[in-house]
Amino acid sequence: MSQKTPEPQSDDIAVLRARDFWGAIVLMVLSLFFLWRTSFIPLFGDNRAGVSGTSWYNSAAIVPLGIFTALFILSLVLLSIAIRAGGAKRALSPIGIGWDRAEAVRFITIGVILFFYTAGLVPRVDFIACSGLLITALTFGYHKGRITRMILASGAVGLCGAYALVAHLPQSEWGAHDDDIVTLAVWAALTLWVLLCARGDGVLKAVPVIAVLAPVILVCAMAFGFRQNVPNRGGLIFSQIEYHYYVTLRPLWRS
Repeated sequence: MSQKTPEPQSDDIAVLRARDFWGAIVLMVLSLFFLWRTSFIPLFGDNRAGVSGTSWYNSAAIVPLGIFTALFILSLVLLSIAIRAGGAKRALSPIGIGWDRAEAVRFITIGVILFFYTAGLVPRVDFIACSGLLITALTFGYHKGRITRMILASGAVGLCGAYALVAHLPQSEWGAHDDDIVTLAVWAALTLWVLLCARGDGVLKAVPVIAVLAPVILVCAMAFGFRQNVPNRGGLIFSQIEYHYYVTLRPLWRS
């Protein structure tokens, strides 16, 4: 007697398709917003607000234009799949919303981290310090799916971002370094806590190395390789890297 193949969990699939629908909407709005903001950067030799562009391949608009165009295309593909699978019809139903406390905590804490990183840290704090903190917080907070770690990770990023926003809200104060020091101190404390929790966990053991190397390589490639704009160029760490690149290293091969 043949056995019947188990049917797929229709409720779970409905929740996934509805979340794909909402995720595509959010992704589409964000990508359109940043494409609009990128349009203010001169691309083909334009002159806007006193800023003149040179050749298009040297324009600072190339990288964000590529990233957010790709995100917009991805959101269209995801939205199309969700609609064909019935996600739009279920999006506002209880199944479509798929309320779950753990998922709600995950969603809120990720939102807190991304908000304070983009609005508070990136414009004001050294890029290496705030990106290292972000990598550490996201990996530690969501590696095992533990709620306490999510809250701790979002609290660390939120603390640094809130300090930067409150202490140096206007653009004229973005060059201050006290928010860099606060971020470095919180990053170091969170890294120590990660290492204490990393016994037998290879992912957590690798976090400090990745959190340092990834932003350093990225920001140096942007600044010295592709000659792109770097967020908060006068940051505590990057200003020293830039100084020694031009003053100490570059004369070695130019002479």
